[in-house]
Amino acid sequence: MRVLVVEDEANLARAAVEHLHAAGYVADHVGTLDDARAAVLATPFALVLLDLRLPDGDGITLLREIRARGIDTAVLIATARDRIMERIAGLDAGADDYLVKPYDLDEMVARVGAILRRQDEHRAPERVFGALRITPATRQVRVGDDEVALTPKEWSILDRLSRRPGIIVSKADLEEDLYGYGDEVESNAIEAHVSRLRAKLGTGAVVTVRGFGYRMGEV
Repeated sequence: MRVLVVEDEANLARAAVEHLHAAGYVADHVGTLDDARAAVLATPFALVLLDLRLPDGDGITLLREIRARGIDTAVLIATARDRIMERIAGLDAGADDYLVKPYDLDEMVARVGAILRRQDEHRAPERVFGALRITPATRQVRVGDDEVALTPKEWSILDRLSRRPGIIVSKADLEEDLYGYGDEVESNAIEAHVSRLRAKLGTGAVVTVRGFGYRMGEV
């Protein structure tokens, strides 16, 4: 899953991105309100970690804008310990949770995971494709009675395809889910991940729609 860190403190932003990467997330970073707005409108992030005090404005402004557009990306706001009204304003504007700065990085990762699990629980608790059963909240994948271990990138592909099983997802969209801004992506990286998914789940699990992309199949 892809997370956007909106934070103008360079050291904190770098540490947050590194911790998210270590936890299996793809994490991008921007340091201004304008860059955050452009990123959120261009990319379907699973979650935004949003600092409220940015050099060019208030993060609440961005939060209200994306909610007004109907964008349901999860938002975890970060605000200073003595800014109680900011926390209340953020929650009222549609934030999913908040962190008090300075925050513990392990707690940050835990809160990101908790928010995303709650979102998955509100959607279908289990996705079934023949013998393949996917439980998003726990990232458990089973084929028949056997549990299958996936890498973070394999899980990201499976999650994206199974979330809307009738929709074809392009290779470019999958690359956006799996790789951050500026990452070098080998031309056959998606094909390689899909091939490994088929080896683990069954050849029919992921269907190639030639010239368009991939969609979910059944095992």
